[in-house]
Amino acid sequence: MGLLQDIQAEIEKRSLSGGGWTASNGGRAGVETTCYGLMALDADQETARKKAIDLLLRLQNPDGSWPAFEGDDSQGCWTTALAAIALRFVSSPLEPPARAARWLLTHKGREGHWLWKWKFRTLDRAVQFNPDKYGWSWFPGTVSWVIPTAFSLIAIKQSLSYSENNRATDRIRIGTEMLRDRACPQGGWNAGNAVVFGSALGPHIDTTAIALLALTEPGDGTAAHALKSIRDAVTDCSSAYSLAWSAVAFCLHRDPVVHRCMDHLRRVIAGADGVSNMESLSLAAIAIKTAEGMGNPFEV
Repeated sequence: MGLLQDIQAEIEKRSLSGGGWTASNGGRAGVETTCYGLMALDADQETARKKAIDLLLRLQNPDGSWPAFEGDDSQGCWTTALAAIALRFVSSPLEPPARAARWLLTHKGREGHWLWKWKFRTLDRAVQFNPDKYGWSWFPGTVSWVIPTAFSLIAIKQSLSYSENNRATDRIRIGTEMLRDRACPQGGWNAGNAVVFGSALGPHIDTTAIALLALTEPGDGTAAHALKSIRDAVTDCSSAYSLAWSAVAFCLHRDPVVHRCMDHLRRVIAGADGVSNMESLSLAAIAIKTAEGMGNPFEV
């Protein structure tokens, strides 16, 4: 067996009896972890895939959103976008992702409200960003963050043909402007804001890679600057999680450094300690599949 098949066998073995996966032993199925596990497997792992799909469909709230974990209350959160992406990738029925896209279009970061726009312009100057450029939050009623915004943009773009086109186009524009507005001066993205109390924050590799999945327009200067920042950063990176996200982003942007990144990822996985984290294992499999031309879940 090759490395990909070894990882997939381990992922399949960790599938919960009720479907899906948990990030920690003995925990409830997590929507994020389940989405990564589902996208990591191939069609010949039919039982684990089907149980994961059934779990996601069962967990979708009546309003089209998803909770963070199995058994959570019915309030949806950022995992809604990721679940829509995963279900679309495995060719599940189109209606659940379409309902998710409609839910996403009704939500925005708190700074998008007129009162909070006024607050960030006049009273709260600790952070420096344009509140007219807002995205999506981790949970409804809170401010925008980079990762939820990136996933939401991808999910809506993938669903554009069967969602509210005019409204979707406007939200895609504003969300994209938000990502550009909050890029770090040296390229890439931190979790949310690039400058706090007058000090520039440094980018995170995983956040930068995920944001790059949503910025794929040719000639995008912000994306080009961000790609340079993670090209330099992955050389010394020892995190399979960050390397996997970087490899997927490099593939999507057709950046030749993906080959070096994948070699580094394979060395980290084969290292003495290996990788035990379920999400890192799944993302490593997704990166390998993407690099080998077996489909990129985040491509629009």
